[in-house]
Amino acid sequence: MNLLTLFFSGFTSSTLLPGSSEALFALMLSQQTAPVWLLILVVGTGNSLGGMSNWIIGLLIRKGLYKSKNNTSDKHRARAEKWLERHGAPVLFFSFLPVVGDPLCLVAGLVHISWLKALLYISAGKFFRYIIIAYFMS
Repeated sequence: MNLLTLFFSGFTSSTLLPGSSEALFALMLSQQTAPVWLLILVVGTGNSLGGMSNWIIGLLIRKGLYKSKNNTSDKHRARAEKWLERHGAPVLFFSFLPVVGDPLCLVAGLVHISWLKALLYISAGKFFRYIIIAYFMS
């Protein structure tokens, strides 16, 4: 296991692809394969970029450049869009949550939350998760 594997695990775990970066992160922490801060930096960066890839897909769907294969009804998508528009970019902090986090990033692209705000809040949430895991494992 190396840092590149951890980065890609973080990235794929934050896309609609399956992944379990937390398990690999915890294993690498327990084996002390690198300093804690470096492990957090690598996996947090990968996970944040994965979240932003969902934001980009949402933006492409909005512009009609990408056709979603998602079977989510228009009614549910419209409700999610309205909710995110009402609460704004800070909600993206919760993109680290299982099940709702990845679609939340996608909807953020759909409603065209600015890339910088999206990146800041998504990254804050993603890094928060790994910091908490590292804290409880030490």
